Amino acid sequence: MKDKLSSIFDIKVLATLFSRDWLLRFISLFLAVVLWYFVGGEDRVDKTVMVPLEIINLPRDLVISNQFKKEMEVTVSGPRTQIMEMAEKGVTRQVDLSSASPGSMVIETRNEQVPVPRGVTVQRVQPSSIILSLDKLIQKHFPVSARTVGKVANGYFIKSLTTDPAEITITGPQTILSQVDELYTKAINLTGVKQSGQLQVPLELDAAIVELIGETSVTAELHIALETQTIVYDDLKVHVTIDGAPVVVDPPTVQVTARVPDLLLKKTTDPNDFISVTAERQTGYDGLRVVVSAKSSAGFPVEVVEVNPQTVFLANEKSGSRPKGESGHVQFSASGKADVEMVKLVKQIREESNSAGSGGVIVIKRDRVKKYIEQ
Repeated sequence: MKDKLSSIFDIKVLATLFSRDWLLRFISLFLAVVLWYFVGGEDRVDKTVMVPLEIINLPRDLVISNQFKKEMEVTVSGPRTQIMEMAEKGVTRQVDLSSASPGSMVIETRNEQVPVPRGVTVQRVQPSSIILSLDKLIQKHFPVSARTVGKVANGYFIKSLTTDPAEITITGPQTILSQVDELYTKAINLTGVKQSGQLQVPLELDAAIVELIGETSVTAELHIALETQTIVYDDLKVHVTIDGAPVVVDPPTVQVTARVPDLLLKKTTDPNDFISVTAERQTGYDGLRVVVSAKSSAGFPVEVVEVNPQTVFLANEKSGSRPKGESGHVQFSASGKADVEMVKLVKQIREESNSAGSGGVIVIKRDRVKKYIEQ
């Protein structure tokens, strides 16, 4: 009886052990198949991918001044899905420049320096090395000048030609900016121009400067003026009308200094054709203030520079006093004699003038007044 029970027990133990062993084997086999499928069973491919070059830790006072290839052609081999995953993640080749200094440096890339997923191997890197030129980063101010071609219309000249802005500040490599001292616009065609105006003009820049600031334009302020002659006209008659009737003034003529356009002088040289001389009353003054203006029929602007004298008087008036500031009026000196003494001087000169038959017009020279005061 005992033998039968022990044999039955042994059979159950063996069956249990046998079933456990097969279960572990089955699990191992399943895992092996899965691993084979995802690793060894998938097709392996060779593919060339573009890997960007990433510059990190570049010192603030340095700049890369040369053009270099910013991507590398990397040939990799591995499972298709891994390579696809590598492309989606955007793998880069980092270049650490934390210890860089001005000058040229060679950056080499070995196969193992390209980060790729497990199961993928790097076969080739092209280019395997690049050259970086490091330069000092500086800031420089450049004046802007406008260039022109052609001539403005006859009788006109360029009074001024400026740009806005008049100066441009550029930050860039020292070796590039040190080769440039001034920026110029593209040529502005002025052929036949008669009027002032504003123009948007692009700058004429080297490719290296364009890389730093791009295509840039400025505003050109163009001021055109007439060519003129400064002429002194003597004995221009003063025309005065009171209550619709012309009157005679003393002096009857004045001297006028004016700037007259050349184009106007080609039409006429007679000042009476383009200058009008009149006189008008003014508050607080005896006499009439001379008014000189350009006639509208002239067609060109005439600039009056000086009028002498600036005041005239009606011929039938006696000039007991003269307008302030004219040669016939005495301005008392704060550091001189009392007003009474000055009145005596005026009276004395008036008597001399009457005896000489000057018609009541008093002319007092400043040096005589000064000499009298200093006595």
